Amino acid sequence: MLKSERILNLTLLFLEKMKTGYIHVYTGNGKGKTTAAIGQVVRAAGSGLKSYFLMLMKDYPYSEVVALKNLSGFITVVQAGGDDFVYNRVSPSQIEINKIKDALLLAKNAMISGDFDIVVIDEAFVSIYFNLITEADLLDFIAFKPAEVELILTGRYATESILEKADLVTEMKEIKHYYERGVKARKGIES
Repeated sequence: MLKSERILNLTLLFLEKMKTGYIHVYTGNGKGKTTAAIGQVVRAAGSGLKSYFLMLMKDYPYSEVVALKNLSGFITVVQAGGDDFVYNRVSPSQIEINKIKDALLLAKNAMISGDFDIVVIDEAFVSIYFNLITEADLLDFIAFKPAEVELILTGRYATESILEKADLVTEMKEIKHYYERGVKARKGIES
């Protein structure tokens, strides 16, 4: 194949947009929900699709955020809110709640802007579980999804109402985990 043919094929690939976007839910107690969402946006970037990836309750400089910066022309990563309150076993502060609600509003604006093919709300269900947002907030978000946008929602504790709205549900089930032996999160594997 000639170089000009390859360039033409890539150009056509980048111009092709999805006609129908579906709602994915990655939930369950097993490892891999965020990883699956990252894999999906990386695959999409390879086809010229643009993704908006909102990470809730994850303000730590995770390795995947560093790696995804290399694909910043295709993947926009936004981190909002922390999870210190979980480890301190206290309710989230109003400041944390506001950070999450503001980030969700920005993600909604990104989703309806026409600039993104895929929108990911990472730890959406955990954010509901810890009362940072409500199920109604997330259902409202879903209601604004344009037909051509793919929406991926991740986290433990997916609610029945949202599972009903989803087109694809994957449950990550923990069978065995080395955390049980006291292994801490390892850089590049869990963080």
